[in-house]
Amino acid sequence: MADRVYGYARVSTREQNLDRQMDALSAFGVEEERVFADKASGKDFARPAYRRLLDALEPGDVLVIKSIDRLGRNYEEILDEWRIITRVKGTAIVVLDMPLLDTRREHDGVTGMLIADIVLQLLSYVAQVERENIRQRQAEGIAAAHARGVKFGRPRKAKPASYTAVKASYLRGETTRQAAAGQLGVCVSTFDRWIKDDRAPRPATA
Repeated sequence: MADRVYGYARVSTREQNLDRQMDALSAFGVEEERVFADKASGKDFARPAYRRLLDALEPGDVLVIKSIDRLGRNYEEILDEWRIITRVKGTAIVVLDMPLLDTRREHDGVTGMLIADIVLQLLSYVAQVERENIRQRQAEGIAAAHARGVKFGRPRKAKPASYTAVKASYLRGETTRQAAAGQLGVCVSTFDRWIKDDRAPRPATA
């Protein structure tokens, strides 16, 4: 059987269309019946059309995609899939938007495969650094907000007007925590926090 050329296309939602990717694959020479397409997130590779594609690939075949992010978003997982396709399956990969990512042997032979691996490793490194930078920026932003007194999470429930009387009854031992919380319409942990806050020492004023 002659080596076959397959295409893979993906968009994240059903509202998006695949036309631009399909046109690019067609221009490369991929026959429509050999294009596998998913409308699914790129967060992992548990996609029905992609799994069928992987089963169909054989040594000597070529897989064409428009851009590397159509394969997926997680570069660590992309590296794993890339190795499965090129080394386990023996299939070449062509990324149209990035000519250096072309592992066809007639396209620079072993050197082309090496360059493609290096480029993919570099992309994976850049993506990992960007993820770490995003986490660092988020942490710095949260710390700066805390320093300015910004509170995160749901606002604390306001104490009802009857709180003072119910609290006094509880402190005199006339009612239980559960009963006090029930009278105030809050959970026991909220009532406990209110009591704890009332007992906390107030900051000294000048």
